[in-house]
Amino acid sequence: MPEAGRLIVAATPIGNLGDLTLRVLDALKSADTVLAEDTRVTRKLFARYEITTPLERFDEHVAATRATSFVERMLAGESFVLVSDAGTPGVSDPGAQLIEACVESGVPVEALPGASAVLAALVASGMPMRRFYFGGFLPRKAGERTRLFESLDSLDATLVFFESPHRTAASLAALASTFPRRTGAMARELTKLHEEVVRGPLPQLAAEIAARETLKGEVVLLVAPPRADATDPPAPDLSPAELRARVDALVEQGVRRTDAVKRVAADTGMPRGVVYDAASG
Repeated sequence: MPEAGRLIVAATPIGNLGDLTLRVLDALKSADTVLAEDTRVTRKLFARYEITTPLERFDEHVAATRATSFVERMLAGESFVLVSDAGTPGVSDPGAQLIEACVESGVPVEALPGASAVLAALVASGMPMRRFYFGGFLPRKAGERTRLFESLDSLDATLVFFESPHRTAASLAALASTFPRRTGAMARELTKLHEEVVRGPLPQLAAEIAARETLKGEVVLLVAPPRADATDPPAPDLSPAELRARVDALVEQGVRRTDAVKRVAADTGMPRGVVYDAASG
């Protein structure tokens, strides 16, 4: 029986091709086959480093229909390197399915660390790094996004999400509505020529990005954890009756009650639950 092959999970650059590690370069040149999320993207890396290893596609469709066949080839002795379009495979890409299938079948899996958009954005943002939550790509539907943010309201960790440039403004507006007193950051084009990291209170950040005509590049959004920040203005001492009056005034103007509660909470700095209880009283 032939000696079993293995799967090498290799991180590739997220923008700057000079960020490829020597270990990954060695693996790419010596493997039997390289599996790539998009072979067109990976061929640019191959051209830069004169890599001639056979290249096969491993996207969502292949992961769903042919993952088992690759596992069988590894069990027969072939060695594969798995790469994504950028960064570390398995993080919000179909490579996770192959890694799981290999582990379940007893195929050795080796991870070669390197570039990661999650960690690069987290470090560049200046947000607390003692604990962080990575939520992957944000839901496209507004209601699902809002429910996700509200479920994370009490999590004591920096929140990190991927987002597409054309949905960034809407997602920042939703974040500002849910976390009006927190600091946020937007990182885009990481490691590239036009790398940008913008930081600030979420309402201010949302307004700044909304004012832009276009936004290019892959985006990472970050939200600081809940904490007592000395730079935050103190919440006004408003009675339940005053809070209810503010909500009622907005409702009379045609604002939905749930949205009115959110707006009053954002304007006053009062916890949304306190405003909701007052408005329901």
